[in-house]
Amino acid sequence: MSLKPRSINASLCALAVGSLLVAQPAGAADYFAGKSIDLLIGAPPAGGYDIYARTLARHLGRYIPGQPNIIAKNMPGAASGRAAGFLSTIAPKDGTVIAAIMPGAVMGPLLDEKAEVLFDPTKVQYLGTANNGTRVCVSGINSKIKTFKELLTQKAVFGGVSANDSTRDYGYMHKHTSGALYDVVAGYSGTNDIGLAIERGEIDGACGWDWASFKSQRPDWLRDNKVNILLHVSLEPNPELVAMKVPHVWEFVKTEQNRKVVELVIGQQVFQRSYVAPPGVAPEALNILRTAFDATMRDAQYLADADKMRIDITALPGTQVQDIVQKLHATPKDIVERARAAIRP
Repeated sequence: MSLKPRSINASLCALAVGSLLVAQPAGAADYFAGKSIDLLIGAPPAGGYDIYARTLARHLGRYIPGQPNIIAKNMPGAASGRAAGFLSTIAPKDGTVIAAIMPGAVMGPLLDEKAEVLFDPTKVQYLGTANNGTRVCVSGINSKIKTFKELLTQKAVFGGVSANDSTRDYGYMHKHTSGALYDVVAGYSGTNDIGLAIERGEIDGACGWDWASFKSQRPDWLRDNKVNILLHVSLEPNPELVAMKVPHVWEFVKTEQNRKVVELVIGQQVFQRSYVAPPGVAPEALNILRTAFDATMRDAQYLADADKMRIDITALPGTQVQDIVQKLHATPKDIVERARAAIRP
């Protein structure tokens, strides 16, 4: 069934209580000694996912016995499907290759029946997520569109990347569940490219932009009032955006059927910044990596670095992410079919 807000709250409460570090096995100190770990980033450079992953890479190794070097490598393509596919089929299963993947890659095999299935999201091993996020619709300050309500009566052009990327999928989702009239023009390489197109006036705006990434990538837009924040999208309202008087997605979803569709699609935001190891990775390596990830998420140096980079950290451990993904992929078929239709042209 679809993921409900109360189940998310339960997960976050469990995280807030905190979990004790799992005791490392006796041989853990030798497991990664003298090795390096490749962190594949399933997104282009300079975007939000790249910023998050490289921040993690600077700190994760300190919590892995043997202190291996963490080498960040961009492997964009298929909304992180390329990186996840490489991880699942080609990468060694010893923990020396991990990946940062977009939630669209996790949801793609569920919501896009025609997609080339590059990996099984229920089989990879989740180390955790650094962020459970809010996404926004925005327009450039020179656009005629100043509010989301105006999109219900005026034509506009919004940018997107590709299928299974939130900018494209959420763009269509809002059209089909709220009646927005904009056209979605896909093919941009990422949100950095979309931002440049907005500045050039090629498009009016975009939906599905992660709020934490937006603040990190375009702080000048907020500082200098160069952007209209039209809508924020999350299972429950974001206090920061509520204080900014940005309307919430549920204000524009009028039917129970559409609400179930939106709940399923945006359920992926709970694991917004997932880090995964291959299926079949050695249990010893998985335990070491999950323990190190949890410790890094609480590390003062990492959190200070994240604050400097203007990225939000609201982490969940790997076992909880694994459970959430399994529940989403068990959603009843009729809801899945309606959601598939909602995020496509």
